[in-house]
Amino acid sequence: MRAAMAAAEVGDEQRFEDPQVTELCTRVAALLGMEAAVFLPSGTMCNEIAFRLHIRPGGDEAILHRTAHPIIAEAGGPAAFAGAMMHPLDTPAGMFTGDDVRGALRFPDRYSPRSRLVSVEQTTNMAGGHVWPLAQVRGVVEVAREHGLRLHMDGARLMNAVVASGVPAAEFTAGFDTAWLDFTKGLGAPLGACLAGSAELIDEAWRYKQMLGGALRQAGIVAAGALYALEHHVDRLAVDHEHAFALAEGLAAIDGVALDPGDVETNIVIFEVDDPDGLCAAIERDGVRMGVVGPRRVRAVTHLDVDRTGVDRAIEAVARAMRT
Repeated sequence: MRAAMAAAEVGDEQRFEDPQVTELCTRVAALLGMEAAVFLPSGTMCNEIAFRLHIRPGGDEAILHRTAHPIIAEAGGPAAFAGAMMHPLDTPAGMFTGDDVRGALRFPDRYSPRSRLVSVEQTTNMAGGHVWPLAQVRGVVEVAREHGLRLHMDGARLMNAVVASGVPAAEFTAGFDTAWLDFTKGLGAPLGACLAGSAELIDEAWRYKQMLGGALRQAGIVAAGALYALEHHVDRLAVDHEHAFALAEGLAAIDGVALDPGDVETNIVIFEVDDPDGLCAAIERDGVRMGVVGPRRVRAVTHLDVDRTGVDRAIEAVARAMRT
């Protein structure tokens, strides 16, 4: 990947003269079944711009899961940048159904916010890397379309869902107005994401990209890393999933750890212990890093820099910390 980045031919991406960026956007648009795409520094920016594209000022509301990234990890950005009111759904495994969306719809009167957008996170993050079944996604799309709502897919780990399920990305995103793909996370690029949608929406997305910081100029250096990731790092996500399951099995065997390995579908393992802060501090001294995500919850993620030896080392570190 570094060699590809070093050798990248570059140009001014805002003039569509950077061949790496142009190729990346073309490939992502085709992969997601969309007309066009724009290259952005981060997935968070993709979400922020997408919400601004879909939410009208004056009380529009987005329906999404309560653990979704725009609610828990974007510093209130949808409210600040798009004026979005959030309608969080508290449903199992970070996923909801078409019936859940129907139940969340506002009665159309002047007293209520206007239901405007449904946002789906594929895979679920803080719910533990679950893959939305295609039939469930299509049920959400059907209800949203029936009621004239826009649809957005947060695709931070969409390719994990593709590899785990065998369902092509464009089938997951069919019916959505916007969707994005992240090149960091499991794909291992240093930065970047692409937001895709209709040509009209992506043209408007460029305006918001300008508002949030402008063009990236000779961005082909980093786009080349993203292209390399699409070429070489998608199929290997299955290895991360295998490592996550092995990690879950090992952790579940440790006294004091609450975890069902059967809940692990992709590359995220979330488990419970009595003292997550103490555990994470102890294992970090052993060179293993996990994250505290709740009063009793710890989150671990496998990726291309974690091999099976690293998984075994993590299990040993947690076992050692739990004994002390």
